[in-house]
Amino acid sequence: MIALRNVSFARVGRPLAIDASLQLHDGWKVGVVGANGCGKSSLFALLAGELHAEAGDVEIPARWQIARVAQETPALPTPALEFVLDGDTELRRVERELAAAEAAGNGEAIGHLHARYDEIGGYSAKARAAEVLHGLGFSDADFARPVADFSGGWRVRLNLARALSCRADLLLLDEPTNHLDLDAVFWLENWLKATPATLLLISHDRDFLDAVVGQIIAIDQQRLTLTSGGYSDYERAKAARLATQQSAYEAQQREIAHLSRFVERFKAKATKARQAQSRVKMLERMEIVAAAHVDSPFHFSFRDPESLPDPLLTVEKAAAGYVDRKIIDNVTLTLRPGARIGLLGRNGAGKSTLIKLLAGAVPQQGGERKEAKALKLGYFAQHQLEQLREEESPLWHVQRLEPLTPEQELRDYLGGFDFRGEMATRPVGPFSGGEKSRLALALLIRTRPNLLLLDEPTNHLDLEMREALTFALQDYEGAVVFVSHDRHLLRTCADELLLVADGVVQPFDGDLDDYSAWLASERARERAADKEKGLSPTSTVDKNERLQQRAEAKASRQALLAERRKVSKEIEKLDKQLAKLQGEKGELDTQFAAPDFYATVDRAKSEEMHKRAADLGEQIDAIELQWLELHEALDALPQPD
Repeated sequence: MIALRNVSFARVGRPLAIDASLQLHDGWKVGVVGANGCGKSSLFALLAGELHAEAGDVEIPARWQIARVAQETPALPTPALEFVLDGDTELRRVERELAAAEAAGNGEAIGHLHARYDEIGGYSAKARAAEVLHGLGFSDADFARPVADFSGGWRVRLNLARALSCRADLLLLDEPTNHLDLDAVFWLENWLKATPATLLLISHDRDFLDAVVGQIIAIDQQRLTLTSGGYSDYERAKAARLATQQSAYEAQQREIAHLSRFVERFKAKATKARQAQSRVKMLERMEIVAAAHVDSPFHFSFRDPESLPDPLLTVEKAAAGYVDRKIIDNVTLTLRPGARIGLLGRNGAGKSTLIKLLAGAVPQQGGERKEAKALKLGYFAQHQLEQLREEESPLWHVQRLEPLTPEQELRDYLGGFDFRGEMATRPVGPFSGGEKSRLALALLIRTRPNLLLLDEPTNHLDLEMREALTFALQDYEGAVVFVSHDRHLLRTCADELLLVADGVVQPFDGDLDDYSAWLASERARERAADKEKGLSPTSTVDKNERLQQRAEAKASRQALLAERRKVSKEIEKLDKQLAKLQGEKGELDTQFAAPDFYATVDRAKSEEMHKRAADLGEQIDAIELQWLELHEALDALPQPD
C-alpha cells in the first residue's frame, strides 16, 4: 500500500500540495488529473524518490520495484530487443552471475541461479519483450536494429516498452499514449488492464482513462482529492460538488444581503440597536463560501472560410509513397464542405501518407487531382512545430500573418489559446510540447482554411484544450480529414470513417468498437500464420535482408536530409540578405522622416537616395518571394523517419 500522510511538496519554492493525505492499495489503477503545472509530474517524482516532501510522510513498501518511462534515450548501438530487456535489472544481474558461475564451474551456484532465473521468468523474457514491442508497433525486423537507428517518436516507444517489461510493482506512466497510434493505444489499454502492478497514470485521453483506471487523484488548488471510478465518474462528481458549492454560495449571499439590509435599516434606532449588533457579529463570524468556478482557459473558434466551393478537392485513382515503393494506391476521394472524415489503420498502413497526399506534401503517383480555385488548405502535423521561430514570441508569429491587424485583437485571439499577458511575448523556444502545439493550431486556424488536414492534432494537448478543439471542429463549416489516437475526438467529430489497410483506402462500416475487434482479428490471423510457418515471436528476417533494408533506409534518409539542408541553407542565405537590405532601407527611411532632411540635403543627393530606397524595396520584394517559395518547397519535402 502507498500512504501519504499530511504531505506537502513544492518545486522551485512554489507549493504544489499542502497537507495531503491518501491511501492507494496494491493493484489499484489510478488516474492523475489536473491543470498543467499543478504538480502531477512532481507527484510522480515524489513517489519515485526523486523529490523530497517539505512536510509529512510518504510510505511505499521497501521491496517494491518502481518503473517510469525515461525522458531521454541516447543514440545507443544496443539492439532494440536487448535495450528493452536491459530494463529488468534483476534479470540482467542473474544472467551475469550465471555466466560467471558457469565460467568458474561452480555447480551449486549454477543450480541456485537457474532456479532464480526460472522464478523471475527469465526463460520467457524475450518472448514477453517481443510481445510488448509488437503491441507498440515494432516489427520483427526492428528487434535487431540499434536504438540509434530509430527516430525520436520511436525511441519514446522503446522507453515505454522497457518500462512495461521490467516486472515493476509500481508503474508510473506520464502521457504514455503520446506518439502512439490508435492500434497501439488499444493494445496498451488491454495490457494495463491486465497487469498486476499498481499503476499511476497521467493521461489527457478521457476514453483511455475510463477504460483503465478505477480511481482518480485530482490535484487542484494545492489539494489532492481521491475519488472512485474513471474520469467520467470524476467529472460527474466534480459537477455535482460544484453545483452544491454554488447553491451554498447563492444561499449565503442571500443571507448576507438580508442581514446587511437589517443592519443598515435599524443600526440608528435605539430599540433595534442590540439586534443590529447581533447581525453584525453574525456577519463577522460567517465563514464565506466561495463561488464555484469551473472554466476552461481556452476559448476559440474557426472564423468562417472566405469561400466554400463544392467540391473542395477531388483525387481519382491516385497513389503515393516514397522513392520506388507505393504505400497507398488507387485512392478516389471527393471532399466537400462539412465533411468530417476520420482515418483508421494500423501503424505504417499509410494514414499519414494519405494526409500528405491530400495536402500535396508528397508527389501524387498517377491518377488525377482537381482542386477548387478557392481551395485553402490548413495542414497540421507534428513536424510543423519545428518550423516555429524559437527566438520569437507567439505575438510575433501571428503578427507575421496579419501585420495590419491591431495588436490588441491579436492578443485577444492568442488569449483564447491561453497565451495571455507576458506569455504572448515570450520566446517560443522554452515552451513545452503542448504549448507549441497550441501555437501551431492557433496559427493554422487564423488562416481561415476551408479544408483541414490534421495528423495527430491532440498530441501533448491537455483535456481542456482537446475539449475546446472538439467543440471548434464541430462548428467548423469546411471539410476535415484527420488522424488521431484520441477516441473521444474521433467519436464526436468524425461522421465518416475510412480504413487504410494493405495499400487500399475504403469506407469502414462500423464504429471504434468494431475497429478494435477488427484489429484483434488481424493480430490473431497473423499469429496463426506465424505459427503455421513455425516462426517464434522473436524470429527476425534474414540478416542480409535486414542489412539491405537498413542500408536502403539510411540512403533514403541521407538523401532527404541533404535536400532539406540544401533548401535550409538557401533560406538562411536569403535571411541574411534581407536583414542587410532592410537595415539599409530602414536607415534611409529614418533620414527621409527627419524634419530638416530636405533643408540640409541638396536635390541631386535627395533624388539619388530616393532611387536607392526604391531599388532596395524592389530587391526586398524579390528576395521575400524567393524566401516564401523556398519555405513552401521545404514544407513539401517529407520529414525523415
